[in-house]
Amino acid sequence: MGLRDELLKSIWHAFTALDVDKSGKVSKSQLKVTGNFDRQDFNKMCWTLCSRKNLDLCQLFISNEEAFKIWCIFNFLSEDRYPLIIVTEEIEYFLRKLTEAMGGSWVEERFEDYKLQLHSKQQRLSAWELISLVGSGHFSKGMDRQALSMGISEVYQELILDVLKQGYMMKKGHKRKNWTERWFVLKPNSISYYVGEDQAEKKGDILLDGNCSVEPLQDKEGKKCLFLIKSSHKSFEISASDKKKKQEWIHAIHNCVSLLRQDRPAPHREARQKRREMRLKQQAEQEELELRMRELQTSNEVKQLELENMRKALDEAAANAAEEERRRLQTQTELQDRYRVELDREKMVRQQMEEQVAQKSTELEQYLQRVRELEDMYRQLEDALEDERRARQDEEAVRRLQARLLEEEAMKRAELEQVHLRQQRAISETEAEKQELEKERLAKESALQAAMKQLEQLEEERKEALEQYQMVSKKLEDAANNTKTWKHKVAEHEGLLRLIQPGSKGQQLITNWGPAAFSEAELNLRMKKWQEMKNQPTQSQ
Repeated sequence: MGLRDELLKSIWHAFTALDVDKSGKVSKSQLKVTGNFDRQDFNKMCWTLCSRKNLDLCQLFISNEEAFKIWCIFNFLSEDRYPLIIVTEEIEYFLRKLTEAMGGSWVEERFEDYKLQLHSKQQRLSAWELISLVGSGHFSKGMDRQALSMGISEVYQELILDVLKQGYMMKKGHKRKNWTERWFVLKPNSISYYVGEDQAEKKGDILLDGNCSVEPLQDKEGKKCLFLIKSSHKSFEISASDKKKKQEWIHAIHNCVSLLRQDRPAPHREARQKRREMRLKQQAEQEELELRMRELQTSNEVKQLELENMRKALDEAAANAAEEERRRLQTQTELQDRYRVELDREKMVRQQMEEQVAQKSTELEQYLQRVRELEDMYRQLEDALEDERRARQDEEAVRRLQARLLEEEAMKRAELEQVHLRQQRAISETEAEKQELEKERLAKESALQAAMKQLEQLEEERKEALEQYQMVSKKLEDAANNTKTWKHKVAEHEGLLRLIQPGSKGQQLITNWGPAAFSEAELNLRMKKWQEMKNQPTQSQ
């Protein structure tokens, strides 16, 4: 903090006191302008303007001068923002300095109790609250008023007047070479020496810079604890009262020279700046932490909203899945009903076929009975022709039955493959539905196994039909051979008997597979072929 910032703080106190109506403006008649500027006089002038309004010394153990020094210390330690306040850390620093200057011991528990009281005031004090705190003697219990006054003056000299060290020492003159006791005051860039401790009469200054040096000297001329200060223009021989004081002064002067070489401020000013930088850093970290917390909170709210949307989407997906499952079950039920109807239809067709077979058997028996009444030759021929016709019918019926069974088997296989594909697709849609649909899958597998059993049964029936077809083919071949045999006999006896041909026995039976026997066109074709075969032996004769 530079001189300008320190003066602005004093001016702020003065203007705040003059701004009675708190409008932020002060009339020119209230301002007093002086020709010569002195920093201490300027502070006293501002103190005079603001202390009358804000300070009451009746109940305090300090004088107006001591209150002014505390006010200056407050301006030095306060934050660089308005209205001016001093934070807890700087309060503790000042009270520790004051306690050490009074020769007392610092009581940490007492200050911790006081910090708890500051929580209601946001852990900060104004200048007048700090003066009241020190003047009330809360932290100087057991000390007399004079010790408090001396402690305030010592802290004021160190922090405000930049006095790093002071005390009596002997100095050797440059002209008369005599030794004289002087009061020395060490500041960051000079050492001033006075006639007495009151500093009323100043005798001279030793200017310090980066080229100065200090070194101890051997005892001589009856003087002990000697050391030499070398400045740019002169050298000064100094004698301390004891070796401890000698080392303290040499160390203090050496530190001042080192600071001047490094262009650094006084230790207490540098420490104050570091404390402020540390507070600013902590404040920035706190603000950054709060910002991150707000960002995290915002992110958390966004994530909560996303989770809520996801939950709604999951609910909708679950509802859709339930609806899809309901539709799938309905479709499966419809398919089962369709399969049941088809099985019932197949049973009916099979029953009709059996009835047709039974009816044809009856007709065959009747026909054979009528043929047996004829002559043996014609009866045998008729039997052969009937066997051929029956074989043809059985072959056609078995062929159609086989084609139907093959078609049903292909349809069953396609339906089973579709069911299997739908099952695989339903399983692959979501893993979560796998467990829920496991029972359903088992049921489907049971239905699939049942359908496979039905398919195996159909396969066995198809094999049986194939065996029947082979048997019928064999019978047809035998019948054809018999027919050829009897054709010659018929040709020989054609003149004797009239060939009795199987006539129409009424309207043919029509089933789902077509006519029960061969059609009328097939019968005509067969008669034509038979006529041609009959004519061939005649021509040969």
